[in-house]
Amino acid sequence: MRSRLLAVTFDAENTAGPARFWAGLLGREVVEDAGGVLLPGGDAQLGLRFVPGRAGRLGANRMHLHLTSADLDHQRHTVATAVRLGGRHVDVGQRPEEGHVVLADPAGYEFCVIEPGNGYLAGCGPLGELTCAGTRQAGLFWSEALGWPVVWDRGEQIAIQSPRGGTKVAWDAWDGTPVTPEAGPNRQRFELLPADGDQRAAVDALISLGATRLEARTDGTVVLADPDGTEFRVRPADRDPAGSPPRSG
Repeated sequence: MRSRLLAVTFDAENTAGPARFWAGLLGREVVEDAGGVLLPGGDAQLGLRFVPGRAGRLGANRMHLHLTSADLDHQRHTVATAVRLGGRHVDVGQRPEEGHVVLADPAGYEFCVIEPGNGYLAGCGPLGELTCAGTRQAGLFWSEALGWPVVWDRGEQIAIQSPRGGTKVAWDAWDGTPVTPEAGPNRQRFELLPADGDQRAAVDALISLGATRLEARTDGTVVLADPDGTEFRVRPADRDPAGSPPRSG
């Protein structure tokens, strides 16, 4: 049984700030529930969720969002909008000749506005990619777990994408060193829903693919770790804050 990727979740000291920021930047609705704030992504765009917790730490965040640009004016407009909404420019070692712009959102998570003409992200939509510090093994695990085909596989760089297209999710062991689990709960993590409504069967399937069970929470959420030791969570089927029925893929 495969799972459905509900969202990538970000811890934030104040969930309202980054939720407003990303809703304004991406033109999305905000859905509140008891545990946090969700910006649903629809069929082909990754959902974003913000929950109370530790803020992001610049230079140490394990996941980064990449926004696409239709042309240079569009890129400049996206950057200006991000700054107006509370984002800020950050230096992560990018070179002056590189065309992308690196910013941080109000919760301290870096993201890039990619230059126009990037063929790799062509057709992916406004939220083109989520890139993760991780191994090829982790990418293959998530391909099987979600039923998303591999669309890029070179060395230690691998990317998957929903059969419906949209946001790519990539893993890259950036400096060639082993990926070590973050100390304490991950600030960023995947949240899944069982595709067919059976949480126990979904958890068992994930474990059979190589996940490790960490704990079960009082709200019914099961916490697991992928082959890299990166934490993720499987919510009960009745805890979908978007109110939409489970679907596969």
